[in-house]
Amino acid sequence: MQLEILAPAGSWDALVAGVRCGADAVYLGGRSLSARRNAGNFNDEELERAAEYCTARGVKIYLAVNTLCKDGEFEEAYSLVHHALSCGVSGFIVQDLGVAGMIRNCFPGARLHASTQTSVMTPAGVATLEELGFSRVVLPREMSEQEIREIAASTGMELELFVHGALCMSVSGQCYMSAMIGQRSGNRGLCAQTCRLPFSACGRGTHVLSLKDLSLIDELKKIEKLGVVSLKIEGRMKRPEYVAAAVTALKEEIRGECGRETRNALQSVFSRSGFTSGYFNGKTGAEMFGTRSKEDVVAASGVLKQLSRLYEKETPRVKLDMDFNMHRGEPAQLTACALGKTVHITGAAAQDAVKTPLTPESVINRLSKLGGTPFYAGSIRTDLDDGLILSASEINALRRRAVEQLSVFPKTEIHSKPLSMPAARVQGKKPYFTARFANSSQIPQDHPFQRIFLPVWAKTEDFIKYNAGAELPRGMFGSEGRLIQRLKELKNAGVKNALCGNIGTLKLARDMGFEPFGDFGLNLFNSVSAELVPHPVLSFELTLAQANAVNAADTGIIVYGKLPLMLTRNCPVKSAAGCAVCGKHGVLKDRKGKSFPVVCSPYPCVEILNSVPVYLADKMNDIKTDFAQFYFTDESREQVRSVISLYQSGRPAPFAFTRGLYYRGVF
Repeated sequence: MQLEILAPAGSWDALVAGVRCGADAVYLGGRSLSARRNAGNFNDEELERAAEYCTARGVKIYLAVNTLCKDGEFEEAYSLVHHALSCGVSGFIVQDLGVAGMIRNCFPGARLHASTQTSVMTPAGVATLEELGFSRVVLPREMSEQEIREIAASTGMELELFVHGALCMSVSGQCYMSAMIGQRSGNRGLCAQTCRLPFSACGRGTHVLSLKDLSLIDELKKIEKLGVVSLKIEGRMKRPEYVAAAVTALKEEIRGECGRETRNALQSVFSRSGFTSGYFNGKTGAEMFGTRSKEDVVAASGVLKQLSRLYEKETPRVKLDMDFNMHRGEPAQLTACALGKTVHITGAAAQDAVKTPLTPESVINRLSKLGGTPFYAGSIRTDLDDGLILSASEINALRRRAVEQLSVFPKTEIHSKPLSMPAARVQGKKPYFTARFANSSQIPQDHPFQRIFLPVWAKTEDFIKYNAGAELPRGMFGSEGRLIQRLKELKNAGVKNALCGNIGTLKLARDMGFEPFGDFGLNLFNSVSAELVPHPVLSFELTLAQANAVNAADTGIIVYGKLPLMLTRNCPVKSAAGCAVCGKHGVLKDRKGKSFPVVCSPYPCVEILNSVPVYLADKMNDIKTDFAQFYFTDESREQVRSVISLYQSGRPAPFAFTRGLYYRGVF
């Protein structure tokens, strides 16, 4: 299968740049429900124009509907999908499992691509996506070559991989830092790039959350052998010259001719102290980090004019086959075929030639003049009676009319099922308490929790002693086999419950006979997605009013704890200071002096926690979900007892705290 070059189109100019430089597909967003809400994006009329432009050039167009959606936004999502399908959009990039379910149920023929924001990184996760109706998965940028190979061997789904562009410090879909600090949620399309701000680790470094940009241009042969079908370029917020540079570099490298000049232009137009291929090659560490320097900015200004020339003119990329007939006493006829369409054009009648009659060669020469159009001449067949003449202007008019008609794609009538949403939630009783503990030494003997969870790597005897369920890791890169073995041990020991923050671990838990419980990492934001998961802990990016309104069985929210702000594979403390300095008690400090604990894990990722805990003991009357989850991290057993007492009495906090986003919400 030919590799697809997939270009970002945050604006009309970026779309044109990508297409004219040779992209096979583009991805873009509407004016809402898109993970790059600050890009130019496309309203309904602009989307129709973009789809017609791309279709007329044989380029696929994928619409990003890749934010989390509230219940009240489903009608908007439904209308957007309906309009996009009528315009000829080829597929939808989706994060929210509720939105994916709506598209699958209401528009059965639509293609679903799982956004990298779904955080799917294991064979079990990909298998779940396939069960949910997805045909393609956008793999996380944190995956190594071997981990991609493992997934490719397990599935027939199409695999799409980011090969160039910005790297997030957090695993996609698992970053809440921008939302918690400034209400700008990456899961809602408004990431403020908090990770690019100054942070130090244990007193070392200045920008320990800022990674260089990714570039896998040199790894394309390996990527193709892995079975990846689509090479994705990040950058819907970037200028068209950047898109032109990246598409051109990929196109040339696929042909084996990407030279130094193209590579230099690619780095000059945008980089952060150069590029990295770290995750793909399994080499994390300090060399992956970088910032946007003055030298980087100056370098960009020197190549913009050069790069803009790459897309100044229309690129002929669609073969046009033609059949020209001219017979005495009849109108000239031109039949043209391209893009799966055939048009028939009728012209003036030919005249008897006074001097030089029309020849097949002269007809072919005139019909081949397709400059300024996306077409190039394919086969041209002529059938001419002898001794006839037709003016050059008539032949040119036939050609122009054929091109015009082939370039028009009327909207398609879409047959869909009506949208159906769950009824309003009936408010329940006072929520019961549940808890997650970081270790068993925190658990008081007499506690009020109906169920508790410990990390899956806790001692087996502790699960038995405290009748605890297992909290499964969200960062599972290359670790599915190890987790399956651990779950077998716990199953044999009598552990029954599993807290799952990833759809891959949710499937494993179900398949192995555990009772699964949905955790916050699933980003359950609405009634439709929450109903897909048993006992769901809802997203803590919801307000209390929004969480209370989610109509699904046995819902809960986190009411206490230092919330995880990032799940990252490249430990910032290890990279900046080293594990010896950290001693498993790593801390980040921001420019305002606030401290953020960094928590290690036996699995591939570390957590960066908020500086203070969420606290709602004196607001419990506002909570109408079925249960209230406590998220204990670095508290001692005495501190846990104190927190329990505060919640049982409803007293204000005697320590620094936050209400999280429960009253502020996200933009």
